[in-house]
Amino acid sequence: MAVPSTSLASQLSGPKSATSPYYPHFSGLRRSSSNLDNSLLSLTSPTLSPFQHINSHLRLSSSSKKACRIVAMAGSGKFFVGGNWKCNGTKESISKLVSDLNSVKLEPDVDVVVAPPFIYIDQVKNSLTDRIEISAQNSWIGKGGAFTGEISVEQLKDIGCKWVILGHSERRHVIGEDDQFIGKKAAYTLSQGLGVIACIGELLKEREEGKTFDVCFQQMKAFAGKLPWLYAVPSWDNIVIAYEPVWAIGTGKVATPQQAQEVHVAVRDWLKKNVSAEVASKTRIIYGGSVNGGNCAELAKEEDIDGFLVGGASLKGPEFATIVNAVTSKKVAA
Repeated sequence: MAVPSTSLASQLSGPKSATSPYYPHFSGLRRSSSNLDNSLLSLTSPTLSPFQHINSHLRLSSSSKKACRIVAMAGSGKFFVGGNWKCNGTKESISKLVSDLNSVKLEPDVDVVVAPPFIYIDQVKNSLTDRIEISAQNSWIGKGGAFTGEISVEQLKDIGCKWVILGHSERRHVIGEDDQFIGKKAAYTLSQGLGVIACIGELLKEREEGKTFDVCFQQMKAFAGKLPWLYAVPSWDNIVIAYEPVWAIGTGKVATPQQAQEVHVAVRDWLKKNVSAEVASKTRIIYGGSVNGGNCAELAKEEDIDGFLVGGASLKGPEFATIVNAVTSKKVAA
């Protein structure tokens, strides 16, 4: 069983600052006083300068957890690892990947999901072990019909999908989907009984300008149905939040464990203040952004990192298993 966290306020010490009213000592995460500009920023913008390391001074509470082999997580949900295969693979390479996944040993106390390209979902579903669930990488905004090139939630259910990834940065910044469009997709997907892996995250320019909280909270509003013309979320039981800083996706640049943790803490507190304490506790907040077999253990040690959404490393069966099994880094002995 998971260990309930103490209140988020008690986890952080020091006075609130003028530049960081939510939490003290947060680096590069200042909330701006102006309204968030909702216009989409291009990934090819010249403002995307090389990532510069930002030191973090987050101080967590030192309260001890005494238990044997207990998973130390701030949330009460089960560790969750998703593999997003994106637009990769052939029938042959995916057969090899599935074979590798079928042969690896996975820790039992982890929910594991993979998201193949649409055209290979049926192949994967029919050959992959039932230990791993299937997700789609996207879905249409409502019931199917005359929408050329789209895939409906009903069709995804028909072929055995359990989850849908929505709001991924590539859908936002390359395809051009905005918050309201993504929010409507999420509400419809949940209403039809599928789970949503809800992606949020800031561009490098936005982090450097201290707008990380603004961006992430605005994106959270869409998933929570708190923007105009959006339906309320029917239930949070089937939502996993994936924090993926855009500057770390596919770049090889990874947020430090402290940088990821501080955003996860802020998102959990946003849920507490804007939805409920129960939802804040049970909703899993996972990290994505160049996660691999070499960095997953250190990231997993952070209390509010409840798992991972993995890109390139999920195309390598043994390495993906290493990431899934990073849950052992959260286990502490009495």
